[in-house]
Amino acid sequence: MNCRGFILLLTFLMISLLGISQMVTVNLPSNIKTPQLARYGDQLAMPIYRLGSEDKIALEFDDLDNDVKSYYYTYVLCDYNWKPANLSSFDYIKGFTQNRITTYRYSSVALTRYTHYEVILPERDVMPVRSGNYLLKVYLDGDTSKTQFEMRMLVTDSKASILGEVVQPFTPDLFKTHQKLKFSVVLKGIDAFSAAQQVKVVILQNNRWDVSQRDIPPTFTRGNSLEFNSENIGIFPGGKEWRWADLRSFRLQSDRVDSGSYHKASTELFMVQDGDRNGQRYVYFSDINGGYFITTYESVNPLWQGDYATVHFYFAPPNGVAYSNKDVFLAGQYTSYQTTDLWKMTFNPQTRRYEGAWFMKQGYYNYSYTVQDPNTGARLDIEGNYWETENKYTILVYYKSLTDRNDQLLGIGEVRSRSDRPGLSF
Repeated sequence: MNCRGFILLLTFLMISLLGISQMVTVNLPSNIKTPQLARYGDQLAMPIYRLGSEDKIALEFDDLDNDVKSYYYTYVLCDYNWKPANLSSFDYIKGFTQNRITTYRYSSVALTRYTHYEVILPERDVMPVRSGNYLLKVYLDGDTSKTQFEMRMLVTDSKASILGEVVQPFTPDLFKTHQKLKFSVVLKGIDAFSAAQQVKVVILQNNRWDVSQRDIPPTFTRGNSLEFNSENIGIFPGGKEWRWADLRSFRLQSDRVDSGSYHKASTELFMVQDGDRNGQRYVYFSDINGGYFITTYESVNPLWQGDYATVHFYFAPPNGVAYSNKDVFLAGQYTSYQTTDLWKMTFNPQTRRYEGAWFMKQGYYNYSYTVQDPNTGARLDIEGNYWETENKYTILVYYKSLTDRNDQLLGIGEVRSRSDRPGLSF
């Protein structure tokens, strides 16, 4: 097998996809912190439910009001573009159309007081029965007009398998900086005669919906097998291994924490200053591809015993000069990669760097910085792009026949750009 491209055959039975569950709501209420939607028992696993299986998904979040509220949830079936499908909820939900979240626990040990809510999905009396894209909507008092936040989850049917490979692009300008994904899809129980026109494919790099590639047509069709290997599709910038913030202990400061300030009822942590990495040589180290997970060194259960701290991040632009007509944002799964005021950093002319502070729970976080033109949305590369970078690509295969009223999700596959551990660098 070519060491520059790693082949991984995945069937629809695969449930060990690592990924990120991305927040949809832009304006999250200030009292809601650390919402997560992932496979039960694995905070880094993508929220996927296979129809008819025993798969479980955990929804977790904290309410800093430290009281008990009547939170409800429901599912909203969406089409391929994440717009609500033109179907009644009774057509895709078996049982009740909403349920109250009744499992909660007050925080203990932590200085910060909060109520931790949890629900294990799907519950038997609220069960999705169609495959596709779903929004999990959380709201107050059984009133959907009081929606607090929404998160994406996937419900899949077992009708496809995927064979994929990551290779270097042939284009000279992209050969050293980008990665190309080529793959094939084998359909089962689907009319292959019209599959080429009715199959839709989405590719996610590190499960980021904001940089997904969509509407990818097959290059060839052979019976029930579709080949996707055109030179101009599936090409992504390689990026660089993610920066990290190890906040598993507030007292035992990790290598990326410069100092801490400890008060009777609160904690502040000050991260080591970051800089532009675009010109740096590529160095391999293991990361979690932009994700994060809640954990601690000291407590028994970090979900309701983990503490919160105000964490200060610093980014120094080249020569200490602010970017002209550019905004700087903290980026990662924790921020849902949103370029909003909530995650915007401020340039301090005295220190000649961008600064920002956020209230974060104990855990381990991958992060980066996004530099963006507020008018055009164009982004400036400050991390660097390297073919050698370890990335994960997720392939989602959708199908909609002439009689279907929603896009079926037939299969999910994963391909890693590398699986070796080369040491520090090439």
